[in-house]
Amino acid sequence: MIYTLGQLLNRLTFRQLQVFQVVFQKLSYSKAAEELGLTQPAVSAQMKQLETALGQPMFDYVGKQLYVTPAGAQLERVVREIFSDLETLQMDLYQLEGQLRGELRLCVVSSAEIIVPYLLKGFLEKYPQVEVRLNVFNRTNATDRLLQNQDDIVITGIVPDTRLLSRQPFFDNLLVPVVKADHPILTAENITPQRFFDAGFLQREQGSGSRGAIEGFCKDLRLQLKPVLELGSNESIKHAILAGLGVSLLPLANVITELKMGSLVKPTIKGFPIKRSWCAVYPSSKQPTPVMQAFLEYLRDEGDACLKQEFSFV
Repeated sequence: MIYTLGQLLNRLTFRQLQVFQVVFQKLSYSKAAEELGLTQPAVSAQMKQLETALGQPMFDYVGKQLYVTPAGAQLERVVREIFSDLETLQMDLYQLEGQLRGELRLCVVSSAEIIVPYLLKGFLEKYPQVEVRLNVFNRTNATDRLLQNQDDIVITGIVPDTRLLSRQPFFDNLLVPVVKADHPILTAENITPQRFFDAGFLQREQGSGSRGAIEGFCKDLRLQLKPVLELGSNESIKHAILAGLGVSLLPLANVITELKMGSLVKPTIKGFPIKRSWCAVYPSSKQPTPVMQAFLEYLRDEGDACLKQEFSFV
């Protein structure tokens, strides 16, 4: 049976939509019940009422695995927009009262997770009633989450060339050559980029923005890049360098403590560092919420000064 809009509104509740969204995210009735503080039968009852109102199943069981149906996928997109609009409305109402309150869904690429806490410290001191939800992913996954409206803003160094995304650059993200303090390459008088890459280069995983920048650099200069090891984070690469496994190019912010202590060294090599900017990225079609707008303005006006205090190195 297909209901009119009025009949559908009489049968649907926000609680049903909330339960649906969590089941969609968890693909499990039991995990959704745990997150929502409900019993599993209560979750099942809410889902049954929802599916009865809409006249179609939202999920199918295949074996013991829960799968989303086409109807469920369509409903999730609608529910996500409804809840996003309600959240924006709530922020707008607070703003009418002269307050800035609400949630900032922030995603950062793994190479930026060092700098973001320093940005958030100043921002949250200025706007203490804002709640921040922070996720860390590599560039590919972060971009996908942004386009699916799972996050408000992504902090990244490389922005995909698409009109779907707007960007706001701030603060230089320098990829610097890094070696262990006793590495033999430091005895050379003139270290060329190719010699550096041949000294046992340690590489990030596919999808990493740092890896993409380095591969682009090598392609432009026709340099040979033959990594000896691939690792999944800048932190693991840093410790691999300290262990004597090789050399790499890493964001300055990730190694500044070790450079100051002297356990790592930044050799002078023509062509380095590779200069990029950190960017705050958000969907072009999305009207920034008051909290998003406040954070973008904070990055524009205060972000560079905030980070220079922590991550400047001579």
